[in-house]
Amino acid sequence: MPQFLVASDLDRTLVYSNRALALDVPDRLAPRLLSVEVHDGKALSFMTETAAELLAELAAQVPVVPITTRTRTQYERINLPGPTPGWIPPYAVCANGGHLLVDGVPDPDWHREIRSRLAAASAPVAEVVEHLAITADPEWTHKRRVADELFAYLVVERAELPAGWIEDLTAWCAERGWTVSLQGRKVYAVPAPLSKSAALAEVRERTGARTVLTAGDSLLDAELLLAADHGWRPGHGELAETGWTAEGVTALTEIGVSAGEEIIRQMLERVRSGATLPTPV
Repeated sequence: MPQFLVASDLDRTLVYSNRALALDVPDRLAPRLLSVEVHDGKALSFMTETAAELLAELAAQVPVVPITTRTRTQYERINLPGPTPGWIPPYAVCANGGHLLVDGVPDPDWHREIRSRLAAASAPVAEVVEHLAITADPEWTHKRRVADELFAYLVVERAELPAGWIEDLTAWCAERGWTVSLQGRKVYAVPAPLSKSAALAEVRERTGARTVLTAGDSLLDAELLLAADHGWRPGHGELAETGWTAEGVTALTEIGVSAGEEIIRQMLERVRSGATLPTPV
């Protein structure tokens, strides 16, 4: 039974695209970067080499669980550094809680359970997709996607979103058991029962971990942070932009890839110290 369990969002929390690196130092002083995602022969996501070393040390001591909104296919492009060559996290959560991977293999029982919860509490994804098709103008909508038949998202030109459109969509979705989140250029519509915190609760029960540490940057991560004994959010992202914080959540000032490194460093320090009580912000 592990004393600690670490569960973290990936994009703009642990790993960073070129657009999200936020390297605001002279080029000669920029940290060395390690590519952790390749797609179609191109490196897409990065960590600092120091962050990679810290993560490998952390994963050698406690279970490290990636929890992401990415689909399973998108998640499997990520190659996180670990304590051994070819390391695979013991648990991973994809599609915002829709898939639970155990040693890299999807757990069908968990997926059936989630499908059952969605059917009982939320409108079908097809209804939401149809509404988005009607209300999202192609003039400012670049892409429309359905993720693993569980939730939907749009890639939009954020500056061109009509005033009140997000609010109207949020209200419409709430009546049908769905939530809305605007993250950068993406608008997510997600069934309320589909949450990272629900998947985290399942992993915590399976491992018996006494203390859970989490990290995340977006509104979809708020529940994840609240479900932990202690959490971290970077100085960028939706949560930072709205000034969101909570008891037991450390709001970092670092932004970009440097924030990812600092999150892992502080998590590792907490594990090394063996401190199980939340630390005041």
